[in-house]
Amino acid sequence: MTSLISGPFPRLCSRLTHATSSSRQLRYPASSRRHLSVHPVAGSLGAEVRDVDLTRLHENPGWVREIREAFLDHQVIFFRNQDLEPGAFLTFASHFGKAVEYPFVKGIEGFPEIIRVLKQEHETVNFGGIWHSDTSYQQTPPLGSVLLGEETPPYGGDTLFANQYAAYDSLSDGLKETLAGLKGVNTSAKADASKTREDRIRDSGNPTLAESFEAVHPVVRTHPETGKKALYVNVAHTARFDGWTEEESAPLLRFLFHHQIRPEYTCRFSWNVGSIAFWDNRCVQHNPINDYNGFRRNMLRITLAGDTPR
Repeated sequence: MTSLISGPFPRLCSRLTHATSSSRQLRYPASSRRHLSVHPVAGSLGAEVRDVDLTRLHENPGWVREIREAFLDHQVIFFRNQDLEPGAFLTFASHFGKAVEYPFVKGIEGFPEIIRVLKQEHETVNFGGIWHSDTSYQQTPPLGSVLLGEETPPYGGDTLFANQYAAYDSLSDGLKETLAGLKGVNTSAKADASKTREDRIRDSGNPTLAESFEAVHPVVRTHPETGKKALYVNVAHTARFDGWTEEESAPLLRFLFHHQIRPEYTCRFSWNVGSIAFWDNRCVQHNPINDYNGFRRNMLRITLAGDTPR
C-alpha cells in the first residue's frame, strides 16, 4: 500500500467544544464517508479508535486515511486488543511513515526498526521516564512513535501525553514574540534522560553509536501538515538557547518546561496487552510513569522518520 506520509490530508471536524478546541482544528476538510469509531479521551488531546482490526488495513484503504486523519486531529491515538506479531506491527506502522532505527538501542532479532522498551522486575529506573519529545537531539527528529504493549504490570505504568499546540497558544503575545526568534540546543547527554537509557544500552546497545548527539531547532516549530505552531523544547533534551549560556537560559526554560505539561494540556493512557499508542512527535510530549517497581513491563516501539523542524 502506498504510504500516506506525504501531501496534505483531510482533517476530522472538531468533535468537542472546549477551551483548547482550537488546538484540534486542522486546515483540511474531513472525508465525506466515515468507517471508524473515534472517541476522544480528554479535552485537549487523545482519542481511542475502536472496533478495528489493524491486520486488515490492506483490505480497507479507507481505514488508513481515517486513522491518519484521527492522528492529525487528536495528536495521539490509541487502539485496544490488537494481536500483532512484530512483522504485522511493522506493516501497520509503515502505512503512516518510514520506520527507522532508534540510535541508542539495537532492534529485535529480524526487525532492526523495532526496539524493545523493557523494565524488568529488579529495575527501578524506566526507559524514557521523563517528559520529552523523542530524539529532538537529531537533525531530523521523528514524525511519530508507535508503541505496542506485550507485557504490562497489574497496575501502574500509564503514559502521559501533553499537547504542545495548546501550550503555545496559551502564551502571551509578548512571550510568543520573544520565542519566535529563539532556537534550542538539544542534546542526548542531559543527565536525567541519559540515565533512563542505561539498562537498555547495557543489554542491547548499538555498538556503532556515537557518544552523543546534538541539534539546534526552533523553540516554536510549525507542523508541516497542519500549519499550526507548537512549543518544541523539552526538559529531557533542551539544554539552552542557541547563543545563550545555560545559566542565562535556565529561568525561561524552567518556565516553559513547567508550562507545557500543565494538567489541562494532557491525557493519560492505561496499558493492557495488545494496546497501541501512536503519537505525533512534532506536537506532543510524553512521559511514561515509573510507578510499578517489582513488576515487568515489556513493549515494542517503532519510530517513524520525520523532517527538519522549521
